[in-house]
Amino acid sequence: ELMTGYTMLRNGGVGNGGQPWVLRWSSRIRLTWLSFTLVIILVFFPLIAHYYLTTIDDADDAGKRIFGPRTGNELCEVKHVQDLCRIRESVSEELLQLEAKRQELNSEIAKLNLKIEACKKSIENAKQDLLQLKNVISQTEHSYKELMAQNQPKLSLPIRLLPDKEDATFPLPKSNRNCRLHNCFDYSRCPLTSGFPVYVYNSDDYPFGSSLDPLIKQAFEATVRTNVYVTENANIACVYIILVGEMQEPVMPKPTELEQQLHSLPYWRTDGHNHLIINLSRKSETQNFIYNISTGRAMIAQSTFYDAQYRPGFDIVVSPLVHAMSEPNFLEIPPQVPVKRKYLFSFQGEKIESLRSSLQEVRSFEEEIEGNAPADYDDRIITTLKAVQDSKLDFVLVEFTCKNQPKASLPTEWALCGERDDRLELLKLSTFALIITPGDTQLVISAGCAMRLFEALEVGAIPVVLGEQVQLPYNDVIRWNEAALIIPKPRITEVHFLLRSISDNDLLAMRRQGRFLWETYFSTSDNVFSTVLAIIRTRIQIPAAPIREETAVEIPHRSGKAAGTDPNMADNGDLDLGPVETEPPYASPKYLRNFTLTAMDVYRNWNSAPGPFHLFPYTPFDPVLPSEAKFLGSGTGFRPIGGGAGGSGKEFQAALGGNVPREQFTVVMLTYEREEVLMNSLERLNGLPYLNKVVVVWNSPKLPSEDLLWPDIGVPIMVVRTEKNSLNNRFLPWDEIETEAILSIDDDAHLRHDEIMFGFRVWREARDRIVGFPGRYHAWDIPHQSWLYNSNYSCELSMVLTGAAFFHKYYAYLYSYVMPQAIRDMVDEYINCEDIAMNFLVSHLTRKPPIKVKCWVETCPGLCISGEMVACSHFHERHKCINFFVKVYGYMPLLYTQFRVDSVLFKTRLPHDKTKCFKFI
Repeated sequence: ELMTGYTMLRNGGVGNGGQPWVLRWSSRIRLTWLSFTLVIILVFFPLIAHYYLTTIDDADDAGKRIFGPRTGNELCEVKHVQDLCRIRESVSEELLQLEAKRQELNSEIAKLNLKIEACKKSIENAKQDLLQLKNVISQTEHSYKELMAQNQPKLSLPIRLLPDKEDATFPLPKSNRNCRLHNCFDYSRCPLTSGFPVYVYNSDDYPFGSSLDPLIKQAFEATVRTNVYVTENANIACVYIILVGEMQEPVMPKPTELEQQLHSLPYWRTDGHNHLIINLSRKSETQNFIYNISTGRAMIAQSTFYDAQYRPGFDIVVSPLVHAMSEPNFLEIPPQVPVKRKYLFSFQGEKIESLRSSLQEVRSFEEEIEGNAPADYDDRIITTLKAVQDSKLDFVLVEFTCKNQPKASLPTEWALCGERDDRLELLKLSTFALIITPGDTQLVISAGCAMRLFEALEVGAIPVVLGEQVQLPYNDVIRWNEAALIIPKPRITEVHFLLRSISDNDLLAMRRQGRFLWETYFSTSDNVFSTVLAIIRTRIQIPAAPIREETAVEIPHRSGKAAGTDPNMADNGDLDLGPVETEPPYASPKYLRNFTLTAMDVYRNWNSAPGPFHLFPYTPFDPVLPSEAKFLGSGTGFRPIGGGAGGSGKEFQAALGGNVPREQFTVVMLTYEREEVLMNSLERLNGLPYLNKVVVVWNSPKLPSEDLLWPDIGVPIMVVRTEKNSLNNRFLPWDEIETEAILSIDDDAHLRHDEIMFGFRVWREARDRIVGFPGRYHAWDIPHQSWLYNSNYSCELSMVLTGAAFFHKYYAYLYSYVMPQAIRDMVDEYINCEDIAMNFLVSHLTRKPPIKVKCWVETCPGLCISGEMVACSHFHERHKCINFFVKVYGYMPLLYTQFRVDSVLFKTRLPHDKTKCFKFI
């Protein structure tokens, strides 16, 4: 058709019906293009739009053609958009579920990890327990071998044996004058394990009781009620005691009446064996009314004896009971220094009757030496002493005639002059006090001489006894030559020379020993009665009753908190402090001496050290005796405990030191309502070697919080409740302290384990000393003429603070029960100074200074503080304490020292910003 139309147009469009054909052709052309256009619009435009819509997110990509050709897969994706959205939602939900499950699994994994760690710790604990058991087994085997080799089993408290009700008969001595313990004392009533029971008769039940001095009787009854040996069961008693004097003159019974009353005592048993008749004297004129009484086999304790009456080793010379119902006032007693006083010696007395009046001629010294009867030396004594006084070489005061009426006295005895207060004032001014024994040599001791001795010791005048035949109080157990001069009367011309030749050091030592004897055995009724019982008990070789311990009332608390270990506290660096054993708590052995103490060292237990050692079952500082040497190996040689083999000795790292092979210590920590600080301090003790237990002295009336969880440090923690808030509680001898070594430490003290270990080693080498870390010293204030407490940094010290110090438990007994109560009262009043009081006590007993151990971290954290932070009242109180303690003791017992113990095996650790401690508190 197109060709036909073209032909027709060339021919001019002439033909049949040309005009209509053109119209038809143009119509067709329009329809064709219209169809073509519609096809393009309907087909290609949707494709282009689809491509654009599917690639619009990628339109920013370089070279991306929006309207380019699409692949067949992409076209398929367009069809599944909605399906993909649904799938995406489903997958999201599944992912959320998987995330929840993942978190749940993670929590389960964390729990399992915790269980794994707990199992690991339990395994480690089990290994430690196994190691401890192995050590215990090893130590037990070693101890068993030692005991088998030594054949000396460990002693324990024996079973108490009591006497039979019926006494065994034994032969009578030829006369009562020959009575001694072996023939007049029934030992069967006093077994070694009996505990020394004593039965005391009630004097009011007998007629002579109404004649007793009321003060003497009241004081005697008061001390009997508190004595540990007194029993109410007379059937088991070892000794029976009856008080018969001092009697009042107007109502004194006749000797025959008193004798009948004594023989009628229910347990007299015909001869009075195992009885003790006590005749106490409160006055110098007390008469010896027992002299004319038949006392059978009964022992007699009084202040006046004739030679025909006194039975050495059987009867007891007692001191007068001056302070019957009152305690001596230590503040009124003069100090022991200065050594020299105004008068070299003094004497006041008047002799009513003299032996010279019965002698017809004066005998020369040559005649007396040749064995003739002794002359009355009193006239020669008077002449010599007056010559010394007139020479004015020294100030002396001698008066042989009383200004007032002299006191009543026995024949040939020098009567006392004036009142007691007047005599004491003179003795306070005298270096020596002369005591002239009676001219009658048959009178071995009189109440007047005993009274002069008592007053001289009380005020610190050294007694000079003229007459060697005298029997001074408790002379069989006291070394009187350490506190008094006993000079024969023929040496009266040499007395002045002798007294001037004694050095000041010897004078002070004698005065100090005399003060100790007076305080311990003379001063109170308790001391007199306890001394009499101790003498009898020592004679029959029965051990003393153990001194009481403070019963620890434990505060319940919860434990179980795992204690961490501060690396600064436990790390020892490159220092090896010796063997570190992981032993369970091991108490110090007891009863090592037991009964052997009663058969040996009697004098030493009473006199060698200024302390009442007769109150304790053993002396804690004895060195290892040869009998305690250990036999080691199969050879024939012996060596002391802790020695080395082959003569080379043991290295520092191989032995703990000292003569005790196994030993631990107890930490005593005083605290007051500082729970967080206390818990931190307890945690720092975790893993500390040789620690037996920790005794926390809870000094607050408010109990610890109920929800407080205490740390588990591997050893027991005993929280002790106290009756009152007192710093003296730090030194109470708690029964829970089972070791001899005590580490007293404050609840905020910071000490490294290696520092504590080194201090423990040093203390083991000096068990009678206080071994501590912070040092202090005392100084004399010249302007104010008083003592000062000084905490400045110094190379010299005389005290160590007990906020971090080792000491023996023995001193806890002495501090709490023996030290004068006035000192403890002062500590309670100021709430201060308990550390100073302990230093005074130990230095007084040992006459040695404490030992300072160097803090390796020189800032001593927890123990040092800047001087500006200390209140002035703190130092003022400590100044007052020192001066008060000096008055109580009578002298300054503290001793200076520059000795300090450092280990040569460590490197000094110094802080970067300072090289020495701040001022200590």
